[in-house]
Order: sequence, then structure tokens, then C-alpha cells
Amino acid sequence: MQDLAPQILMLLFLVAILAGFIDSIAGGGGLITIPALLLAGIPPLESLATNKVQGPFGAASATIAYARRGHVNLREQVPMALIAFVGGGVGALIASHVPGRFLGAAIPFLLVGIALFFALKPNLSDEDRTRRLTTGLFAAFAVPAVALYDGIFGPGAGSFYMLSFVLLAGFGLLKATAHTKLLNLGSNLGSLCVFAVNGAIFWKLGLMMGVGQLIGAQIGSRLAMRGGAKIIKPLLVISCIAMATKLLSDPAHPIRIWLGI
Repeated sequence: MQDLAPQILMLLFLVAILAGFIDSIAGGGGLITIPALLLAGIPPLESLATNKVQGPFGAASATIAYARRGHVNLREQVPMALIAFVGGGVGALIASHVPGRFLGAAIPFLLVGIALFFALKPNLSDEDRTRRLTTGLFAAFAVPAVALYDGIFGPGAGSFYMLSFVLLAGFGLLKATAHTKLLNLGSNLGSLCVFAVNGAIFWKLGLMMGVGQLIGAQIGSRLAMRGGAKIIKPLLVISCIAMATKLLSDPAHPIRIWLGI
């Protein structure tokens, strides 16, 4: 961190605010912060690990904001958050043996599918619908599956949590967003513990960006609570399309290598 110019540190702080804002509503903040860290000259492994430091700040900030307004009951959701914590940690351990780029081949297309679902699905609102899975089954299958993905790869995890809550738990968009942040916090902390053991973190930089995440998440969550589905739905669609585009633009993406472009 001491090698970074003051203006670079300020830009990273502002990037963290923007990422926290977007993450608190629709997810995808990591695809803003990680490229910014790489452009600042932080090596790839350290960028991924440092991103796991600042990410939980935004998730925690948004979770508290939603909980204060009664959109998520923290006591009831703690068991799911703990499951997400374990899943994120296991995923991070797997990532050290199975490169994330292999999993990344299919993710852009899944993100496009999520975007189309939320864009075209009629009558999506903040009203709850019929639950397709019991709370126990949702916690046993949906939560660890997304948390595992979050630890292994990461981008789009918030969108997958959102889709799970809407399709399987029958939540309205605002309630799904609020609960997504808590599970994001759990899986991020699980991954962070693994990276901390590996010693690949720039702690001071991560904590500084964490403050930016706190600010952005407070602004974003309050906007989401004011606008509800009218704000969440379009931003979620845009976020998914942007994440898919960003992943496919990587020259090292398996699809581009296979097509020779």
C-alpha cells in the first residue's frame, strides 16, 4: 500500500463507494473493485484476497440498514449465514486446487439467463409469492450451493442468491435483496478466513476500501428501500449483463480461446 500514490488510493476509495452502492442493490461490485485493484498494480492473487476484505464491509452495512427497517430478521437468518460462511470457506479451499476460469466458462451465460428472467418475468414486485422449498431444504441445498460458488469464483453470487430467494423461497424483490446481503456476508467472511491463512491480503488497502464500501452500501440500500422493485429490477438486469460482458471480454476466457477470438 505504501507504494501506491495518494491519488490512486483516493480513486480506489471512490471505486469502493461505487461498488458498495451497486452491490447493496443488485450485486456485482467485485467486477468493479477487482479490475481497479489490478489496474493499480496489485497482483491477481492479492487483488482477489484484498477484495474479500473490503467486500464484507459493504455486505454488513447493507444488512444492518435492511434489518433496521424490518426487511430481514437477523436472528432467524443467522443459521443460513453460518451455512454460507462454511460454504464460502470450502469454496475458497477448492479454488486453490481448481482454477476458477474453468467454472467461469458457463457463468456469463447463466448471468444472461438471470437477466432475461428478471427482465421478462411479468408481475415481479415486492410482494411475496408461493414458497417452493421449505426453509430447511432451502438452507440445506440452495444456500451452500451458491456459497460454494462464491468461494470458488465469486462474480454474480449475489445474483444467484437473489434468483434462489425469488424462485425457491417465494420472496419479493426487496425482501430477497435484503436477505441476499446477509448470505453474501457469510460466504465472503468464509472465503476471507481462508485467504487470511494464506497471507495474500493487503490489509490496510482492504480496510480503507472497506470504509468506502460502508458508505456506498448505506446509500444504495436506502435507495432500494425507497424504490423497491422499481429500482432493484432494472439495476439487477443491468448488473447481470455487465458482469457477463466483462467476463466474456477477458481474452483468457475458455469460450474465446475455443472460438479463437
